[in-house]
Amino acid sequence: MPKFNYVAMDPKGKEVTGVLESESSTMAIGRIREMGYFPTNVAEVGKEKKAGKPAAPSAPARAAKASSKPGRTFGGGTVKSKVLTSLTRQLATLIDAGLPLLRGLEVLRKGERNPVLKRTLMTIAESVEAGSTFSEALAQHPKIFNKLYVNMVRAGEAGGVLDVTLSRLAEFQEKAQKIKNKVISAMVYPSVVIFVALAILTFLMIVIVPKFQEIFADLLEGAQLPALTRFVIGISTMVKDQALLVVGVIVALVIVVKSAGKTVKGRFVIDKIKLNSPVFGPLLRKVGVARFTRTLGTLIASGVPILQALNIVRETAGNAVIADAVARVHDSVKEGERIVQPLEASKVFPPMVVSMVDVGEETGALPDMLMKIADVYDDEVDNAVAAMTSLLEPIMIVFLAVVVGTIVIAMFMPLIEVIGKLGGN
Repeated sequence: MPKFNYVAMDPKGKEVTGVLESESSTMAIGRIREMGYFPTNVAEVGKEKKAGKPAAPSAPARAAKASSKPGRTFGGGTVKSKVLTSLTRQLATLIDAGLPLLRGLEVLRKGERNPVLKRTLMTIAESVEAGSTFSEALAQHPKIFNKLYVNMVRAGEAGGVLDVTLSRLAEFQEKAQKIKNKVISAMVYPSVVIFVALAILTFLMIVIVPKFQEIFADLLEGAQLPALTRFVIGISTMVKDQALLVVGVIVALVIVVKSAGKTVKGRFVIDKIKLNSPVFGPLLRKVGVARFTRTLGTLIASGVPILQALNIVRETAGNAVIADAVARVHDSVKEGERIVQPLEASKVFPPMVVSMVDVGEETGALPDMLMKIADVYDDEVDNAVAAMTSLLEPIMIVFLAVVVGTIVIAMFMPLIEVIGKLGGN
């Protein structure tokens, strides 16, 4: 009976190795899983790559090696999330229909219109043909396939359920993109209104107000203007005469904020301000909770060990405050504690989320419970976007009316005084 060397992860994420006898690699994987381990590499003894001087690589292997430098994508560029989701869904369907992986990749490559993804599929197929696993080939293109994608594929390969894992991954990407689109759509209206307001204010301050200032100088003959009028004219003069200074200050502020966002502490402070902001804070918090629960639930359901899953969630959280909370959860779980205690202590996640996670741990259905939480918060995001949009519309209209109205009143106050004097005379 052949022997197999294996590398696996225990439930706490620790790597274990060993040798076992089995009739086939599939049966060996099944025995490893029965032992409570998560296999990451299983190879028959004698068929592994032998040490020493390697043989000359084949043409596909040379091509795969040339195109598999970490951190680079063959041909350069990235791929839109929508395109990648469609590819994942199609590959899952092809594998589920019984097509071998290489044949499925070739079918997708021939029908792919995106040039970057087309070249990437070619190099992935070459890497797989040269002996790499599918997950290893994907890992060579980190600009397109992130750690979440690669680890879920690795888990699907080890468990022999690649088609199921790819379907879950496609569903995850679709729902994540749906939430992102909702947040972007919620930002469009206030962004347009703010842009229009700034354009109107700039026109008034640079063109209209100086004209009124000349009129006042002729009509009032040096008489003191009302305080509100002097204030508006002062701002107009500053904007017109010190335009470069104003633009420089704005650019400097943007650079400072972006530079701070590149540091750990700065990013944490900025993200904390975002979560605690009065209008957008509740929405961003709900988006973060939905993303955390759906990512963790999808990874655990796909067979990724809990500690490895938490590390991936931390890296893909998208918010430094939530990432810090997940890191604390990871450290606590590593020490043998349950998820719920550090989750509650972080003060980031609502009590309902903590309670549902607690129930999921108690009943042994944590992945299902996490997915239910994600579905609930997807609906919450819908409601929050609708509420925020309905709230922002009157606020922005009133703001624009107050600002423009103030300028108009400030300009007409001296004219009213002039008309009054003329009437008295």
